[in-house]
Order: sequence, then C-alpha cells, then structure tokens
Amino acid sequence: MNIMYRFRTGFPVFPHSRGHDYLLNQRRSFSSFAKKLQTARASTNGGKSSSQGDSFLVPGATVATILMLGVLHARRLYDDNRAEEARGKGIELEFQPDIKATFLRLLPLRSISRCWGYLASMEIPVWLRPYIHRAWARAFHSNIEEAALPLDKYASLRDFFVRTLKEGSRPIDPDPHCLVSPVDGTVLRFGELRGAGAMIEQVKGFSYSVSTLLGAGSFLPVIPDGSISEDHSEPQNTSKEKSKRSWWRVSLASPKVWDPSLACPMKGLFYCVIYLKPGDYHRIHSPVDWNVFVRRHFSGRLYPVNERATRTIKNLYVQNERVVLEGQWKEGFMALAAIGATNIGSIELFIEPELKTNRPRKNLLHGLQSEPPAERVYEHEGIGRMLKKGEELAAFNMGSTVVLVFQAPISKLLEHGDSPGEFKFCVRPGDRIHFGEALGRWHE
Repeated sequence: MNIMYRFRTGFPVFPHSRGHDYLLNQRRSFSSFAKKLQTARASTNGGKSSSQGDSFLVPGATVATILMLGVLHARRLYDDNRAEEARGKGIELEFQPDIKATFLRLLPLRSISRCWGYLASMEIPVWLRPYIHRAWARAFHSNIEEAALPLDKYASLRDFFVRTLKEGSRPIDPDPHCLVSPVDGTVLRFGELRGAGAMIEQVKGFSYSVSTLLGAGSFLPVIPDGSISEDHSEPQNTSKEKSKRSWWRVSLASPKVWDPSLACPMKGLFYCVIYLKPGDYHRIHSPVDWNVFVRRHFSGRLYPVNERATRTIKNLYVQNERVVLEGQWKEGFMALAAIGATNIGSIELFIEPELKTNRPRKNLLHGLQSEPPAERVYEHEGIGRMLKKGEELAAFNMGSTVVLVFQAPISKLLEHGDSPGEFKFCVRPGDRIHFGEALGRWHE
C-alpha cells in the first residue's frame, strides 16, 4: 500500500517524533503573533508598512509617557518633602497660583476618574490579589494588618480601597463631651467662624466662604462679629432671613426638632478640615449623635486635593464635586462635607445608596458651577436620619477631604479667659488622626 505524505515547505518532517509536533505548533503560534504585531504597527502608521526605524514607534511613545509620569511623580514628591521640611521649621507655604492649575481645567478629569473607577472595579484573579494589594499598601503606606478580611477576598482594587477594619481597630472615645474624627487622615485646618460672611482658610493667603461650601440653601447659623470685613460678608439681615427661611423649610419635614432660637444661637461655630491620603482608611463615620435633615449633591469638578493643589487652585473645595449633609446635634448645628477629587469614581452614601456621584453630564452647554445642587430632605419619622456616634456614614474611592462645620459651647465672658465649659480642639495642624479619636472637648 502506497502512503502519500504531504510536506509543508521549509519544515523538516519527523513522522515518528512527538517532540516535532510541539515545535511545529510553537513556530506556527509565533508566526501568527508576528503577523498580528506587523498588522498593528502598520495600522498605527496610517495603514502603510513600517520601516525598521518606525517599528519601535509605539513602544517608544509608551516609554516616553512612563518617563514623563515618573518625572512628574518625582517632582511632586520633591515638593511634598520641601513642604514637610518647611512645616517642621514652622514655615507655612502661602497660596501661589500657577499655570498648571489653569491647565487642569482643560483635562476631562471627570471622565478620567470614571475610567479609573471602572479599572479599579475590575475583578483580579484570586492568586494575584494579595500581590497587587500588598504592592498598593507598600506604595501608599496602608496598614493591611487592620483589614477585616484576607487580601484574597478583595476582588478588586476598589474593594480594597473601601475595606472595613477588624473589630476594635478604631476604639471610639466614650467621653460624651467630645467630638470624634469621622475619618483617618491629616488635620489641615481648624478654627472658629465668626460673622455673617465667615471664611474657612484653605491655605495661608487664601480663604473661601463657608456658606458657598455648604450651599446657598444652607441653614447655617449666623454668628455676629464686627471684626469680619465687609469685603467678605453679605448684609447680616439678609443672612439671617436666608437662614430663617431655610430652617422653616426644614422644619416642615422635621417639626419635632424645629426651634426658632437656633437661627441666632449663642454658641460658637467651628470648622475642621481633614485630608485623606490614598492609603488611608476610606470610610466616613458619624462624629457625634445627630439627626441629618438635608443632603445636597454638588456636581462640580474633580481637581486633585493634595497639598500642592490646595496651594495653587483657588476655591478648590468649593469647585470640586461634593456631598453635604446638614442637621442638628445636642449642641446645635452640624454639617459634614465629603469632597471628591481626581480618580474618585464615586462618593458612596450608606444612608442613601441610590445616590450616584460623578455621573456623565446631560447638558454640556452649561458649566458645572452653574448647576444647582441636587437636594433631598430626609423625613424619616419627622426627625430626619438619626446617626449614632461612630456609625458608618459614607465611603470614598481613594483619598479625599472631609470638612466639618458645627456649633459647640463657648465662654460668654471672653474677657475673663477660657471657661471650663468652652469647646477646645485637642489637635494641631498637621497631626495624623484616626477615626474615633477626639477632635475637641468641653466640660459642663
């Protein structure tokens, strides 16, 4: 019987060799890969076959991009170290706007943040999860020993960002006369607000209006003070009327807690700004027992909120997307503003899971700053949403900033010095603080 063999040109045939089949398959796979790579290079160069010099166009561009990002990252680390050294010497860097802040306006930071959120939500193979999460923890100084679950249980980077902690990792200060930090982070600013046009200092040399941060419809109480300059304030009577109207609107939904005297309280008004780094614990908790009446969502920009950005971008916290909660605690007014930033895919609000942030804009013809905030009045049992001290409230995807604005006891006889019943902050600017630790105390 005659057996006919068909040979492929250029390949030696070993009919009785099993190893040859493997080599043949490998060569075919390599040839197919080379053809695909050649096609990709040709399409990159306008559909024409590329020369030997142009064949490295795409890898060269990739290397250049990586080098550029590396240089920018090194420059940021240098600036941060310089700022840290200056702060250690008691020197505070002032606000200095630069061209980079203007350039950021041209970038589609909201779209970039949504893309990052999508990538961070992609599921990672189980065997690879511990390596990726440990690499992230080393890069951003996260304490993985506090994570509530083993690293292979976090299916994505996003899950690792918003991880919960082991029980007992953050003991809550039991003192009933203290206000605790709602997050892990760095204390940037704090102080007392006075006057109808009260300002919060963003950085030395620049401040922004607290009423603008919380919204025009805020029921922010007015603390009279003649030392506030007229350049930064509106007529006091106008502010009082706006405050009364806002409180009246809230009182319709929450009649049990409405008190007209709160429109002109005797207690002091304070603020505290806390910055969360990318490696920090990203969940937000209630700083006190309080009732939340109103939620406002401002669909703003998504600038970075690191230290360099605060020194170069005016009205940073006012321009960025944020979620503001307002209500009342036993000492009066309480507001918490969760401010988004670049690569923050969303701000999750646990008391309102249906709220979605960083959504694509429906109307591209109007600027973000012209859009009114989306507002919701909580009407649960006529007293708003009740939150206990330490209760989980919200979460960031990556780091950002929280601003607290609240009333607290002050001494009525300031000329006689500090009173035992006066609220005092027990932190300093630049301090690292954990959720559950006291921000300030007072005594009755």
